[in-house]
Parts: sequence; C-alpha cells; structure tokens
Amino acid sequence: MVYSNLQIFVVELIGTFILVVFATGSIVYDVQIGGPYGIWFAAVTPFIALIIGVYSFGKISLAHFNPAVTIGYYITGHISKIQIIWYFAAELIGAILGSLFVMTFIGKDANLGANAPNYDYSIFLIFPVEVLASALLMAVIFTVVYTKGLKGFSGIAIGGIVGLDILFLAFISGASMNPARALAPALLSGVMDNLWLYWSAPYVGTTIVAFLFRKKFENQRKQEL
Repeated sequence: MVYSNLQIFVVELIGTFILVVFATGSIVYDVQIGGPYGIWFAAVTPFIALIIGVYSFGKISLAHFNPAVTIGYYITGHISKIQIIWYFAAELIGAILGSLFVMTFIGKDANLGANAPNYDYSIFLIFPVEVLASALLMAVIFTVVYTKGLKGFSGIAIGGIVGLDILFLAFISGASMNPARALAPALLSGVMDNLWLYWSAPYVGTTIVAFLFRKKFENQRKQEL
C-alpha cells in the first residue's frame, strides 16, 4: 500500500512527539525526584518509545522520527526530495510539541532534558563519538530495512541501539543522534550553546552509512524488478 505524504506527516509527528516526551521527560522527571535512576532510565525510555513508534508506524513512514535519519533515507533512494520537507516539518513540529508537553505536565528542570556534551573531554573526541552514535543508529536501521524487518525484531533492534548508544556514549557526547530531539528542549529552555554539535555530527554519521548502504539497496531493487 502506498501512503500519502499527509499520512506520513501525521505519523512522523506523532512518533517524534512520543520519542521526545519519553527521552526528555524521563530526564526531567529523574532530576525532579533527586536523580535516583540516572543514565539507565534515560536509555530505557527512548528504547520503549521507539518500540511503540516503529511497530505502530513503521509500515507507513519507515519510522524516521529524526531528520538525520531522513537524510540517510533520501541518499539511499527511499524517499524523494519533496518528502524531505514533509518529514522535516513533522519531526520538528512533533519534537517541539513534545517539549511543550514536558514543560507543561512534567517540569522545566534539566533544561527540559536538552542534550549536553561533557566538555571534560576534547571536542576532537566529542564530535567523533556523536558521529559514531548516529552512524550506529543508521546502520541498524538500514539493516532492518534491508532484511525486510529483521524477522519482526525491528523495533527492538532500533530502540536497542539508541538505548545502548545513550548508555555507553552519552557521558561523552550526550548521544542525541537526533537534531529534532536536540532542538526542541534547547529552543524552549533557551540553552542553545550545544546545538551546533547536534545539527552537524548526526548528519555526518547517517550520511556516511547511507553512502555505504546505497549500492546494497540499488542492487536489491534491481533484483525485485
């Protein structure tokens, strides 16, 4: 079944909204109650959000919920130029609505859950780590798509790599992997110093992987003709 751009827009908005509420809301909530859960809570909640989003909306929009992932899908020929606009609009609006929800119903602590790198490390380590986190995410997503859903484990695989990236890499780069998820809380909290990192490194990571996978998808499409 072919879905319209409007249908894609709606599910991408909802999926990104859910992701941002879970990913940032968990951080805000944890800080509010004194931080008993820490990094594992910040890793598990987007894992759950992506399981919900991928299994609910994957067949309609491929469940991007992330502008850097959208660019990757464009490079591999899965979406058109005009669809980039629909995806970007949905992802950014969904993220901002998610942060507004967090601000209204959970709280304003921790800069609304905005990503932040650890400047105890050099930027020459922080930037590559954020590129790596984003590249790993894109590689898992493309593996899922190439294998036609990874035998039903697509949501677990995609949510899992996000959770693992956060668990093992967030202490260095913040492990956003997602420009929309980074933008919304930073914009609404007014703390935008680190946005340059999250609006550059994720695109580098997903673009590298997309070019590595592009030939695979081209060959796969030829075989299906």
